[in-house]
Amino acid sequence: MISRRDFLQVGMAASALYGAGGMGNWARLAAQQTLTQDDLLRFDTSGNVTLIHITDIHAQLKPVWFREPEFNIGVGEVAGLPPHVTGADFRKMYGIADGSVMDYALTYDDFVSLSQAYGKVGGADRIATVVNAIRADRPDALLLDGGDTWQGSLTALRTQGQDMVNVFKALGTDAMTSHWEFTLGIDRVMEIVENELGFPFLGANIFDATWDEPAFEPYQMFERGGAQIAVIGQAFPYMPIANPGWMFPDLSFGIRQERMAEMVAEVRAAGADAVVLLSHNGFDVDRKLAADVPGIDVILTGHTHDALPEPVLVGKTHLIASGSHGKFVSRLDLDVRDGEVKEVNHKLIPILSDVITPDPDMAALVEAERAPYMDELTEVIGTTDSLLYRRGNFNGTWDDLICNALLEEREADIALSPGFRWGASLLPGSDITREDIFNATAMSYPNAYRTEMTGEFLHIVLEDVADNLFNPDPYYQQGGDMVRVGGMSYRIDIDQPQGSRISDMTLLKTGEKIDASKTYMVAGWASVNEDTEGPPIWDVVEAHIRKEGTVSIPSNETIKVVGG
Repeated sequence: MISRRDFLQVGMAASALYGAGGMGNWARLAAQQTLTQDDLLRFDTSGNVTLIHITDIHAQLKPVWFREPEFNIGVGEVAGLPPHVTGADFRKMYGIADGSVMDYALTYDDFVSLSQAYGKVGGADRIATVVNAIRADRPDALLLDGGDTWQGSLTALRTQGQDMVNVFKALGTDAMTSHWEFTLGIDRVMEIVENELGFPFLGANIFDATWDEPAFEPYQMFERGGAQIAVIGQAFPYMPIANPGWMFPDLSFGIRQERMAEMVAEVRAAGADAVVLLSHNGFDVDRKLAADVPGIDVILTGHTHDALPEPVLVGKTHLIASGSHGKFVSRLDLDVRDGEVKEVNHKLIPILSDVITPDPDMAALVEAERAPYMDELTEVIGTTDSLLYRRGNFNGTWDDLICNALLEEREADIALSPGFRWGASLLPGSDITREDIFNATAMSYPNAYRTEMTGEFLHIVLEDVADNLFNPDPYYQQGGDMVRVGGMSYRIDIDQPQGSRISDMTLLKTGEKIDASKTYMVAGWASVNEDTEGPPIWDVVEAHIRKEGTVSIPSNETIKVVGG
């Protein structure tokens, strides 16, 4: 039995005060006075085992703005199923009141006005308060980190993830899995895992490519509430495709469904009463895995940054989606008796930074980690008249800004920017600091290349990325969202097979159709190829913003989406 009561209580209370629109700055104080920390943390403790899930924080230690996607298209059997529902349809599906805190937290409509009412989200010091409160109620609660933790900010880049390692050790993390962690390079990953981390770094699907044997511990057994809880780790399966394989040359990944079935059988034979998969597969991959591998009680899913207020049940497996960027923490209470999970009680907790009191010890640690870099972080580069966001199947305004910078600074006809899901939002009227730029660009292979591509090759690139995103078999969805494009428009038909989705490619500056045989100057960044030459993308973006002074990004109408 899964209850919505705790989740909806705060949202319904807020909706009694606020309608769907018209909320301005005046509402912020009222919202803070209406909502309390106790409201957000209220939970009917049950069962004998508690899990706390955080994932895809992308090195965000301070509160941020974060807009949820307008487009999250599902294909094939999952079309129209969570998490492939957004906006008003999402609110209707879950009974979320317009203008409520959960409207703000989980959908994109009226984001700017609602942000003025409810404030920023996340922050390691607020997360610490929530974790500590849960552990005060259930002292042996397991804190599980779904990965994408050590990458995504200026300080994580400068410290090679050390700031995040220190923070998650201080949180009392019990185990983690991984994805972007490996873009620090295998030597740095092993240095952290072997000498600094202090808790299990799990990856049942990571193998030594030379010896074809497991490279990391596949699982960890925990005794909690008189029960044996097995936590199996599943790292992002497509590392060498989505990220530079030369950074971890001796490792192989993959979904390895048979291996997962073997691990489930192994932990059950070892006495596991409950099996938890700590996964970075992405939601649809986990949904398919849950259907194909029996015996998993809970999948704590990550990678696709989805946030859902209720578990999705596949057979007897509960899929939990906890969002990203520190915006949410999930709590699960399990009733584990007689060798099985009898009941699951779940709550998705929004980390409202204006409502949750910062934990003083964690606040001090975060400030200490950031102190050496404060001059860099706080320097104002320009301002924005537009809402800057990145999240969704197609271009966000942050992506358009990056593409504009590539077009201008690299003197290109066309710009390509990867379909990354990470990156905080900025409200209209905000200063753009160097920290803001790095929140959208900080990575270990940032060089902005400039190269010639034929129209035929451009079409192949777009078709390949589209199939990574819209192949109806989740096991073939191997990347992020659609590559972002500047200087060019196109049409995409979601329902067509690979090779036939992209059409009407047009060069914007001339209005001419892209000629398959003609060559175009293309600028981009984040190439997985070793020794890519060019300035780091953050320098390109900073130079562009300084020239503009104030950036204004119009609504992107260059991509026509049909089907889906």
